[in-house]
Amino acid sequence: MYNTASPHMPRILINECKQEISSFNPVAAGAGDFRVERGRDLLDYHRNVRAEVGGALDVFATRPDYEIVGGYGCRGITSTGTISKAAFARIADDFLDAVRQAGLVDALYFSLHGAMASEDVDDCEGYLLERTREIAGERMPIAVSLDLHGILTDRMLQHADVLTVFHTNPHTDFFETGQRAARLLIRFLEDGIRPVKIRVPIPALVRGQECITGTGLFGRWVRQAIEFEHTPGGLAGGFFIGNPFTDVPDLASNVFLIADGDERAARELGCRMAREFWERRADMQQPLLSLEESVRIALGSNGRVVLVDAADATSSGASGDSNAILAELIRQGCTRTALVPVVDEPAAKACFAAGVGATLTVDVGGSLDPRFTPSRMTGRVRLLSDGHMRSESHGEAWYAGPSAVFESGPYTIVLMSRPVSLYDRTPFLVNGQDPAAFDMTVVKSPLCQPRFFNDGATHVLNIDAPGATSANVKGLGHRVARRPLYPIDDNFDYTPQPRVFRRA
Repeated sequence: MYNTASPHMPRILINECKQEISSFNPVAAGAGDFRVERGRDLLDYHRNVRAEVGGALDVFATRPDYEIVGGYGCRGITSTGTISKAAFARIADDFLDAVRQAGLVDALYFSLHGAMASEDVDDCEGYLLERTREIAGERMPIAVSLDLHGILTDRMLQHADVLTVFHTNPHTDFFETGQRAARLLIRFLEDGIRPVKIRVPIPALVRGQECITGTGLFGRWVRQAIEFEHTPGGLAGGFFIGNPFTDVPDLASNVFLIADGDERAARELGCRMAREFWERRADMQQPLLSLEESVRIALGSNGRVVLVDAADATSSGASGDSNAILAELIRQGCTRTALVPVVDEPAAKACFAAGVGATLTVDVGGSLDPRFTPSRMTGRVRLLSDGHMRSESHGEAWYAGPSAVFESGPYTIVLMSRPVSLYDRTPFLVNGQDPAAFDMTVVKSPLCQPRFFNDGATHVLNIDAPGATSANVKGLGHRVARRPLYPIDDNFDYTPQPRVFRRA
């Protein structure tokens, strides 16, 4: 498969496979939970989207002497529960077939996530890279971009030559991360760089405001990694904090650095960063308010309130059908206006059957995850939509299925048939609802760009609600992750042990 003909126009194959899962979401993901493009359609789609593949294409476009080949692109419509065995088998077959059928190529660029797991494969990205290496051979250069919520594994590092990872949380550098991967791949092909990859695992999970790179503690270590990237001996760097909800053996945080040839400085820096992170691990846990207290504060406020339900974050793998905050608002006799997103296909279908303007009684919430008890509500159907939208964050196409706006007293509920990411306002705005016009908004994401919800709010309340992506990690029920692991376990010692990976 490696292109040894000379002279020739270098050819680079692009594949994509991105998904983040929560092992605690009882709803398994099927093939229908992914959007797929192939060949030129993959490239054409990403030329209009500021995501990783788009960033790589932007760099490759400056090199008319390179030919870019579209392979297979697969993206979760949003994060989900564990991927079914059948669905991942189909995804893997199509991904690897694109590698086999690419013909003679000089390099591969893969846009991956890092927190993808199926019923029978706990490291999907590592599996795809290992199988790709078997097909493409040991000489094939492979570049990979990853999410900092990915779970970095030895297998990924053994089979990829260069890697890049997001530097921002909330994520705003999708495009730039793809650019960095493409530039590294070109340097690997043309400049004779000798990547040495350093991984320093840290048995700690963190979640919350201190993980915001612009303002929180986590940002200091990301900035150190970026500084290393720009030293003469540095090629890439970043910090993975993993996805606490993907219960797999390698679940941990990781310092990640790539040096050019000599890894001594990278090893020293990686160990120092890991020690500092470990020492501040307790400071990086998200303080949470009880559900009852949070609603009491919200009802007593005179300003706009953001009710953060990170436990039902669809962008982290939750089902999206939690009505826990809604039920507590009802219990406490809320009279302030509240905007609430709920994934509930039966309720949305009932609204469609009734029609705009109709009054009906429906059960809201708890249609997917049995930990939630549906709330019976009577109200009016205000709006119906087909669920197609484009994210205001980066232009990705999202599909929530038939959706309805249901009004019941002070509550305006956006009912969606399928989960989509809720880290920006898109699902609200496309259904005619501006969060700024409500006294309270339930936001099902742990971290959003401040301009979307938090700016101008009197209170932003992080709530200890039930759900598959709760920041109260101790209560989730990890069974597979290697232990000890903070904060599930405490009172154990840690010494950084760097792992070094070179390819022949």
